This record gives sequence, structure tokens and C-alpha cells, in this order.
Amino acid sequence: MIIVDTQLRARAASGKPIRVGMFGAGFMARGIVNQIVHSVPGMELVAICNRQVQRARDAYAYAGIESVETVTRAGALDDAIRAGHPAVTDDPAVLCEADGIDCLIDATGALDYGAQVTLKAFACGKSMVSMNAELDGTVGTVLRQRSEAAGVIFTGCDGDQPGVEMNLYRFVTSIGLTPLVCGNVKGLQDPYRNPTTQKGFAEKWGQNPYMVTSFADGTKISFEQAIVANATGMSIPKRGMNGFEHPGHVDELTARYDVDELKALGGVVDYVVGSKPGPGVFVLATHDDPKQRHYLNLYKLGEGPLYSFYTPYHLCHFEVPLSVARLVLSGDAVIQPKGLPTVDVVATAKVDLQAGEAIDALGGYKTYGQCETAEITQRSRLLPMGLAEGCIVVRPVAKDAVLTYDDVHIPDGRLIDILRREQDALVGAGARG
Repeated sequence: MIIVDTQLRARAASGKPIRVGMFGAGFMARGIVNQIVHSVPGMELVAICNRQVQRARDAYAYAGIESVETVTRAGALDDAIRAGHPAVTDDPAVLCEADGIDCLIDATGALDYGAQVTLKAFACGKSMVSMNAELDGTVGTVLRQRSEAAGVIFTGCDGDQPGVEMNLYRFVTSIGLTPLVCGNVKGLQDPYRNPTTQKGFAEKWGQNPYMVTSFADGTKISFEQAIVANATGMSIPKRGMNGFEHPGHVDELTARYDVDELKALGGVVDYVVGSKPGPGVFVLATHDDPKQRHYLNLYKLGEGPLYSFYTPYHLCHFEVPLSVARLVLSGDAVIQPKGLPTVDVVATAKVDLQAGEAIDALGGYKTYGQCETAEITQRSRLLPMGLAEGCIVVRPVAKDAVLTYDDVHIPDGRLIDILRREQDALVGAGARG
């Protein structure tokens, strides 16, 4: 099933590498730079765009590249590409408009900025590989529609858990089984963690404490599992998912679920805490053919009705370049919304909120995200987590209550809100249809 290594070597041998531009220069972005520079023949990272240009330079320096041009026009970037000089800029249009770039990567994790650069990329005929699960989980359906209208591809990436889950889902489906659970393995789940409690861990690994908190408080895994649900058409077992504490192996989870309930829901996304192998992903699936069930039992997968498949790791930035190669060389998207969204991520009060308070960033002190069905989210006017940052609370909201649109004032002028309204209109039309 692995062909991109052969394809990349062929591109390298032909002297026609895939030329990539990237938005963002944070922790994961630096890892991507280093990976492409040192470990991906047939691919070149020709430019980085970051709002702070020095950070883009630092990302190249992290990979040992000190000589970098600063460009302010697409033409100047194309000149740098032809000369073999890596370039940096703070203007997203430069990367989008440059003729010499084959594909773009969003490694920002920013909602409104991510939406802006993604739509600009589409307008310029560029496909986007996104590490931005928060953006995808908020307006992914609209972005896929916009990309298809532009004749390009919008996809999540391999290496991060959603992409690894989707690989496993596709494999299990391809050998004739029906996936009923797509699961994610966590080491910690505490919705009340905040940047202060996670400061030490963040400093140890050189990461942003807000990003680290979004892992710990459940926000990140909620976005990740939402985009898996939206890519497969699955749902959730309940608000927030089950989140079983399970210190054993994921194989043991085949006895934890009711197959009839899973089938009635069309399959579910879920997560477990403390399971082995961590931090991997798993798929639980059934097979209708008794002859094949006999073979599965012979191959040590048990008697069913659920069979366990798992990948014992996820390697984030290591596999992002392979996602680019899949897209450019085969037109293959790693993970993207299947149709209308089935699962959303809703903003939930981490503490008692008072009127006049501003909601801080994801992984902050005020809110955490949890999964809810798209139908309930819209019917109950629940506030999507991807829209929460910068909103002003207009009335008291109790700790652990899910916020609604009526609880907040949304800032003016954000693209993400426009796209969300467009997506909500699609969901509403789908429900009426």
C-alpha cells in the first residue's frame, strides 16, 4: 500500500521535486521543515510564511539552513525558487500566487487566519494539506466544497491521529469489514487543565502552553474525532464521547461496546484513556460473512462480533510530507469531510463565566471543547468551539454548561463566522431536505 516513497524517488531522479510552501513556524512547523530538508527526497520546502518573519527564518535555521531570502512579491519568490534559495515572507498572498509552488501546508492551528490563507490558496489554484484540525472541525464541509469548486484538494494530514485513523479505516474497509468504532488513545483527560497547570510540560518540550492544554483538557481530541466522524459519516455515543478509562489493551475493547447500538448510530468515534498501545489509534469492526469470521479467528483476532485493528503510534510531522506527496502525485486526500457534518465541537465553560468576560484562546482558562452531534448543535444554537475565542460573555454561564450563541457577543468582521453561517445553512437545508 506504500507507493509514495517510490514516486518521490522518481521525482528526485528526474530533477523535478515537489515544491512546497508552508504557513506557520511553530513547534510542529519546525519539525516539518527538518523532515523535508533531511529525509524526503523528491520534495523541497521552498518558502515559509509567518506573521513574524524571524520565526520563519528560525524554522529554517532549526534544519540547518541559514541563508534565506525575504520576499514580498510572488515574482520574487519564483525567482528565489528558480535560484534554489529558500524564502520567507509575512504575506500569505506571496505563497498562494507563486507559480513555482505545487502544494501548501497549513501548520498554524489558527482559525480565522487559517481560513483566510486556505481560501486564498484555493483562489490561486493551490491545494492545501492542513494540520489545522480546529479549522476543519469548524468549517470543513464548506472548505471542501470551496476547494472542489476551485478544482483543488483540501485535506487533513497523515501522522496526526485523524489521518492515521482514516488510514486504518480505509484498510479495514478494503479487506471487507465494516468499521463501527474509530478510536483514539489518550494518556490524560482533565477538562479543567489550563496554561498554568501545563506550563512545566510545555517548557520541557518547547511547546505553546495553550496548545498543550488543548491536548489535556479534551479540546484537541474533540476536534480530531469530529473530523474523523465527518470523514466517515459516523456519530458519537453521547455528548463528549464515552472516554472510557481503560488501562488494558485496546483489543479488550471489543467486549465493551454493544454492536447493535453501534450499528443503530452508523458507527461512532470515541477515545479511551490510559490504554495500550498508546498513543495510538484503533478501529473496531464487524464482518457479515461467517466464512471470513472463521478465518479472522484463525488469524488470532477472536470470534467477534467485533474485531480490533490498531496502529500503535502517530508520528505527526514525520508523515505530513507524505500527505503532500499523496495529494500531488496521486490526487489522494488523507482525510476530508464526506458530506454534511455529523459531529461538531461545542464550547463548554471551564469555570463559572460572568457577563463582560472575554473568552480566551483554545486551551485557555475559560472554555474546553467537547463533541456534540451537528443536529443538536444547530437545533440548540450551541456555540462552536472554533468560534469561541474573542467572544464576550453577555450573561452568567455556569461551569460545565455548554455555551449558546445567546450567551455571547461574537466579534465583527471574522471570516470564520461567515464560513460557519454558510455551513450551518447547508446543514439546515440538509435537515429540511
